[in-house]
Amino acid sequence: MNAVRNTTTWRKYLQMREVNVFSALIVIVILMSMLSPYFLTQDNLFNVLRSMSTIGIMAIGQTMVIITGGIDLSVGSLLAVSSMLTARLITVNDENAFLALLSGLLFGLLLGTISGLIITRFKINPFITTLGMLSIGRGLTYLLATGVKDTVASNIPMENESIVFLGNGYVGKVPFSVILLLFLVILATLFLKHTVLGRYIYAIGSNERSARLSGVPVNKVRIFVYAISGFFCALAGIILTGRLSTAATNIGTGNELDVIAAVVIGGASLQGGEGTVAGAIIGATIMAIVRNAFVLLHIPNHFQTITIGIVIILAVGIDQILKRKVKNV
Repeated sequence: MNAVRNTTTWRKYLQMREVNVFSALIVIVILMSMLSPYFLTQDNLFNVLRSMSTIGIMAIGQTMVIITGGIDLSVGSLLAVSSMLTARLITVNDENAFLALLSGLLFGLLLGTISGLIITRFKINPFITTLGMLSIGRGLTYLLATGVKDTVASNIPMENESIVFLGNGYVGKVPFSVILLLFLVILATLFLKHTVLGRYIYAIGSNERSARLSGVPVNKVRIFVYAISGFFCALAGIILTGRLSTAATNIGTGNELDVIAAVVIGGASLQGGEGTVAGAIIGATIMAIVRNAFVLLHIPNHFQTITIGIVIILAVGIDQILKRKVKNV
């Protein structure tokens, strides 16, 4: 009887992807603490967490998209265009920073909704749709930075105290962006686990046909996840603008890889039906530590992308091995 219980417990343990990913995170932290005496300092750890907060926020929305079996390649561009719109509106009237912030968030929500509508109404592949939105978003970013005239794109300074606080503010000794990320992770986790809509998201990714036959409004749920992804991208963009004190035309470039990698490393399946927000945040933390390691260990930056690619392959490969072991237990 005890042997059966132990086998069941071991099976459940192996099936908890977050446990495996968190174990990898602990190993990396221990390794880095041995390689660099500066790694475990308070300032460095908070810098790592603050740098991953924007990727983590975008990973929340991307997780929901991937759980449904979709993908969103436009996250970096939506981050850029929403932050540029916010900065442009604030330069027009600094006293209405709240309205500018709200407009930026709603614009990200709108662009995400448009992607969802194209995918569901016109049955265009999510990869192609969001790839197109990536280009559209980046073009709109340059348009907002330059106007309709053919001039050189320029960054827009961000000096509004409220926006700067979002990116660079502290509550005590903890960066505000890290606190906000933690709050959103808890909120999103509760949403996915304890709401009807959250269960619908998993149901669609597990078996869309069965979900549709069970009365799940598949199209509406898909539109929702792309809309919420756009919203989180806009929020991350505004936070990043506050941290940099400028809305730059090139911010968010390449973030698609970082966000998707964080979700995949965190245990989500690109086939849909599996994944958690907590896992995605652990994945984002691993990536942030890897990037921090390159700085502390003075390793050339061009090895970062190579390393992240290797980490993605290893994460998926190890997960597949563990899955096979679970089936054979």
